[in-house]
Amino acid sequence: MRLFSPSLLNRIAPFSSLLISKQRQTLRSKTFLLRSNRAFGSDSSIRSESEKRANVMAVVEEASPSRRFWNEVKRKEANFALLSPLVVALASGGLETDVFKIYVQQDVYFLKAFARAYEMAEECADDDDDKTTISTLKNAVLDELKMHNSVLLGWGVDPAKETTVANPATTRYCDFLIATASGKLDSGKGPGKIATPFEMTKIAAYTVGAMTPCMRLYAHLGKELEIFLNQEENASHPYKKWIETYSAKSFEDSARQIEELLDKLSISLTGEELDVIGKLYQQAMKLEVDFFHAQRRIHSSVVPLAQYLNPKSKLILFSDFDLTCTTVDSSAILAEIAILTAQKADLADGGPGKSLGDARASWNDLSTLYTEEYEQCIETLLPSEEVSGFQYDKLYKGLKLLSEFERRANARVIDSGLLRGINVEDIKKAGERLILQDGCRSFFQNLVNLKQKRDLDIHVLSYCWCADLIRSVFSSVGCLDHLSIHSNEFSYEGSLSTGEILRNMESPVDKLEKFKSLISTVCSTTKSDHMSVYIGDSVGDLLCLLHADIGIVVGSSASLRKIGEKFGVSFVPLFPAVVNKQRQLDKDEVPVWRESSGVLYTVSSWFEIHAFLLGQ
Repeated sequence: MRLFSPSLLNRIAPFSSLLISKQRQTLRSKTFLLRSNRAFGSDSSIRSESEKRANVMAVVEEASPSRRFWNEVKRKEANFALLSPLVVALASGGLETDVFKIYVQQDVYFLKAFARAYEMAEECADDDDDKTTISTLKNAVLDELKMHNSVLLGWGVDPAKETTVANPATTRYCDFLIATASGKLDSGKGPGKIATPFEMTKIAAYTVGAMTPCMRLYAHLGKELEIFLNQEENASHPYKKWIETYSAKSFEDSARQIEELLDKLSISLTGEELDVIGKLYQQAMKLEVDFFHAQRRIHSSVVPLAQYLNPKSKLILFSDFDLTCTTVDSSAILAEIAILTAQKADLADGGPGKSLGDARASWNDLSTLYTEEYEQCIETLLPSEEVSGFQYDKLYKGLKLLSEFERRANARVIDSGLLRGINVEDIKKAGERLILQDGCRSFFQNLVNLKQKRDLDIHVLSYCWCADLIRSVFSSVGCLDHLSIHSNEFSYEGSLSTGEILRNMESPVDKLEKFKSLISTVCSTTKSDHMSVYIGDSVGDLLCLLHADIGIVVGSSASLRKIGEKFGVSFVPLFPAVVNKQRQLDKDEVPVWRESSGVLYTVSSWFEIHAFLLGQ
């Protein structure tokens, strides 16, 4: 008998509604999510404050289309621009002069179209204040053009005499802006004859919506690159003027000015018309990213990593699963299925009866006990005194205590019988509906495409009780045949689970042993060089993160940071680290990612990982 009868399926399908429900989040915060360090006391308080800030920001964003549109593209497109070869080399100061000159020439061509779009928007605006704002913004672009022209003149290039041939990316961007300002949307199909002032104002709003992302992105890049001007070794940074221009308060003021104008022009628009602006905003941002990636470097770039590495060397990518790839911990999903299985049994018996009550009580008891013992275990493994430098041996010894605790906790789950009687088909259905972190799905899909071009191994290492759940997830992504999954397994009789778990991977030490074994196999079977990358989010990943050539921490687990820092682990944002490696390469040095042990690289999203490893 299948668990997901139509009536019961309506309660949990699509399964995503279960995973993002606020009530379910409250329950899961008390469960084996803690295994991923969300139960640690400081995490709870931080999460509470973060939720308050997020609620405030949500209200602000709802009232500000420009802020909402930017936040939608910031995690994705902005990272692809920031980690483009051009911007990384600009930050390092090693960008070739000839390449920068070509970039400036293309930018001059684009800025002329940008200024023309402002003129057209000004003609469409029916409010004198709006016209004045657009005129001010247009004048700022003209000043920017003067700066670019002076740079070109310094290189002996007279913009008035030399004709710039726009590359395809520049042409597409310019054509898009002018078409939008002309009222031609959806592949050149305009709204027809513009007969009323309101229709004119709507075109002005669309045009400003297509121009705003350029301004905000450049202000964002300027601030990100500004830190490299403050470093002692960059006292005479060759692109100081460029960085100062876009990190300046005046440019930020211009970016805010056009955002405020967009918000004002959007007030009278319908929801459908706001959706049009949102699509224009996103399309403009993608064209901007294409513009950056179209500027080709002469020398090597450390990004994307897959292109920088020797084509003959093997790239080995490892990833955790729970809360690294997923938005929710798999143990909570499996427990929920177990409880629904018990409810199904009650319904069959005319319930509600003992089965459902027992299942819920069992899960609550297991969760409560896990929470209490986990916190005690964490406090026990932390050193009582400050350590000097990176102390791997002490960290390993401490995490062995955590390993013993995890084994005891899993034994209690097995002994409880909670996981007995789950249908494997229900597990697969849950996996198909499981929500992944933003950008995770596309990353793995593109990673599989990369396997066709270079020697690449992909491994998923997980504490998950049931590898069938993981297999179902990656099958739905289309990647199952191209990666190896190393996790625990349910024991079955027919299609129903026995309640036993084949315990292959329960702890940080187990993960490390599997990691080392896989690396050892590569070393024994191939003579080529290899580079390992491990992506994780929790204390359970810490040992593997430290042993990989590149350890990438996704998310912001406070307990991971606290434990790591107590033992001398350094957490470095990925972008500055990439720029530092590019600086080494610019000096004809060979960048060594593991130049100092105990260094991990932090990212905010899978899009940042994608941009770094795979590129656009």
